[in-house]
Amino acid sequence: MENVLDLTKWYKKNFRDLPWRTTNDPYKIWLSEIILQQTQVVQGLAYYHRFITEYPTVAKLAEASEEQVLRLWQGLGYYSRARNLHKTAKLITNEYQGVFPNEKCELLKLPGVGDYTASAIVSFAFNKPHPAIDGNVFRVISRYYDINLPIDEPATRKVFLEILQPMIEQTSPALFNNAIMELGATLCKNDHPNCSVCPLYIDCQARINETIALRPVKNKKVKKRNRYFNYLLIRYKDNIYIQKRFGKGIWENLFELPLIETEAPADWKNLSNSIASTVSNTKGFNLVKQTSLKHVLTHQTLFCQFFEIYTTEKPVFVSENCLEIELKDSTKYPFPILISNFLLSL
Repeated sequence: MENVLDLTKWYKKNFRDLPWRTTNDPYKIWLSEIILQQTQVVQGLAYYHRFITEYPTVAKLAEASEEQVLRLWQGLGYYSRARNLHKTAKLITNEYQGVFPNEKCELLKLPGVGDYTASAIVSFAFNKPHPAIDGNVFRVISRYYDINLPIDEPATRKVFLEILQPMIEQTSPALFNNAIMELGATLCKNDHPNCSVCPLYIDCQARINETIALRPVKNKKVKKRNRYFNYLLIRYKDNIYIQKRFGKGIWENLFELPLIETEAPADWKNLSNSIASTVSNTKGFNLVKQTSLKHVLTHQTLFCQFFEIYTTEKPVFVSENCLEIELKDSTKYPFPILISNFLLSL
């Protein structure tokens, strides 16, 4: 690419004013990068400000409990990011004396830090020449050179890295990475790219060959599976019952209502045996309302039913994992946003 200078000039005139772009503090840059994984800027910005306000330093984040971090993260999804955020904060504080490594190889040892995130941190915080290849960069380069290679194959990343490395060495690494990512995010978008004002317009091979809609190429298609969650909202006086979700998988260490997962949609009658294995005394149970909600995740679609049950007798749960809390106190616990919103609607 001969017009790297045109790209950086364009960026200086058109960049979005985002707080992590006006600092070289590796803590703030790392925090922003973790938040923006799988999250658009418009949504992630509010969470960034929320975390910086609550935890202005990595040491403050390390002092927090995992539940506090998950609660602040609630609604952002992909909760493994929050758990890794907390683990890394502890590592940096306790093993690195509060100082982020300035070498990519060291950053890659941290939980939740992959090749892109490590490259972004060393380039933005330390101005080292490591191309940060995210979806925006893949899209810009694949169109500019009209590359017919699947970007979801590991070998393709090496090809793109060989293209990008000489470019980033021509200018400021932080400036270059910001510029090419900004171009992909604002002009060279997946749908309806604004080619007419693009600084790379003249030499863009996909534009010349009319293959823009075909770039970038992806081989793998996400396969989704359906899951059927039946939640028991058991109300005894002013109290409800919640449990922590253990084990690997979605929503690890978040709270939820007592759950019965079934292979197919189930109604109240179908669940009677399963309820008996969850609650040992169902005398006095009165089903007053049933609510159905659909929740779409990247790899799963959840069909959720909430059975609102009033009981005149205090329930006894088979599992010791269940907690009795007042409904008004549910906001103190980290729930998946689906359940949080449901409880707030009551």
